Amino acid sequence: MLPKELIKRIRRLEITTRKVVSALLAGSYHSVFKGRGMAFSEVRQYQPGDEVRTIDWNVTARMNDAYVKVFTEERELTVMLVVDVSASEEFGSKRPKAEVAAEVAAQIAFSAIANNDRVGLVLFSDQVEKVVPPRKGKKHVLRVVSDILSFKAKGRGTDLSQGLTWLSRAGRRKTVTFLISDFLASGYEQSLRIVARKHDVVPVVIHDPFEQVFPALGLAELEDPESGQRWLVDTSDPRIRGRFAQEMKRRREERIKLFQKLQLDHVELNAGEDHSMALQRFFRARARRMAA
Repeated sequence: MLPKELIKRIRRLEITTRKVVSALLAGSYHSVFKGRGMAFSEVRQYQPGDEVRTIDWNVTARMNDAYVKVFTEERELTVMLVVDVSASEEFGSKRPKAEVAAEVAAQIAFSAIANNDRVGLVLFSDQVEKVVPPRKGKKHVLRVVSDILSFKAKGRGTDLSQGLTWLSRAGRRKTVTFLISDFLASGYEQSLRIVARKHDVVPVVIHDPFEQVFPALGLAELEDPESGQRWLVDTSDPRIRGRFAQEMKRRREERIKLFQKLQLDHVELNAGEDHSMALQRFFRARARRMAA
């Protein structure tokens, strides 16, 4: 049995997420993540404006009238949510990044099932923590959301290559993979390159405002949530804040350069902003790029 408080959180998240999906995301999701192809559905009488190439000449000859073939999109997409549950996700100056990751994953999952797609889950830290095979339906998505919200990871570090390597070995058919993490890691470039050759990978980068520009808080003891290492830092020193901001900027630029090199559309989310609108902006930008 799930704790009552967790059930309430899942229920609240379901209600808010379904509203967002219904109002903003489901149609956008459908337009940018196409199915596997077109399947024959039926024939019907020719109507002005129909493509001449779709005329079924055999049926037309038998019926002595023009008939066209009608095709429908074969969706049956498999969406994999590969979610970082390392200790750094617990940080948040306004909201924990883990909470934002859960909401974003829920919005994507409900968008997927609204389009009759299957949803699976991989939770990782410095190891693969849990795998939920892809399935359809609301009940399954609620289980996925519950797992993200309630899971307690064994590992504390972040190793993006762990989740990516599992996907490249286990996923035999092409998937749409949302890699949700703060990307405070290194050494994942080769794994991402391999997975991107086979799957449609969308990195979703969640960062906190304090991870971009360090605030002047005076003398403060800082702790790395993954290693447990601590430092006493004078955060009022502009040189320290400047070096920190410069290093985070460098990491971000290198990350974006990698995504561009691999031709990956990615989403940047600030933990303090409305991430549903950020997702919609991503869908619209991707739709424009695909139409170009």
